[in-house]
Amino acid sequence: MTRFAGGPAESPGFLLWHVTLRWQRAVTEALGPLGLTHVQFVLLACTWWLNEHGQQPNQVAIATQAATDIRMTSQILSKLERKGLVARHADTRDTRAKVITVTDRGAALAQQAIVIVEQVDSDFFGTLSEPFLASLRVLAQLERAQPVSPVDVHLARRAGETPQAE
Repeated sequence: MTRFAGGPAESPGFLLWHVTLRWQRAVTEALGPLGLTHVQFVLLACTWWLNEHGQQPNQVAIATQAATDIRMTSQILSKLERKGLVARHADTRDTRAKVITVTDRGAALAQQAIVIVEQVDSDFFGTLSEPFLASLRVLAQLERAQPVSPVDVHLARRAGETPQAE
């Protein structure tokens, strides 16, 4: 039973799911030639942005910035490290944690990928009205207001890092 006369296809969550899948496919297709998956792009771009703004983030800070699971973030950062796009260094403030920095190659790729993804965004969302985009921003603010999950806190502590909420 659903409260929507037209069935589940009229549910806002279901509609958002379908739109998100279409947008993700467009981003994935655009990033393919660069050898990056969508999540690799997000974590590389977030790390690059944090580095560019004078921060030396650990994986918890990157996961917080990207709103990704800490364990998955660690796995993807390891892949990016094997590709030579990021490097891990001992954190001088906390010897249990590692600071993540983008390599020169990673910085160049991040900037190239950002231009590509921004074009996909422009093509995909370009016809949307400003009130609709404002609604998306409200949804994003609601998501950011959520505290760090207990699972993420536990995983961060196991990894020897301090969880950070925005």
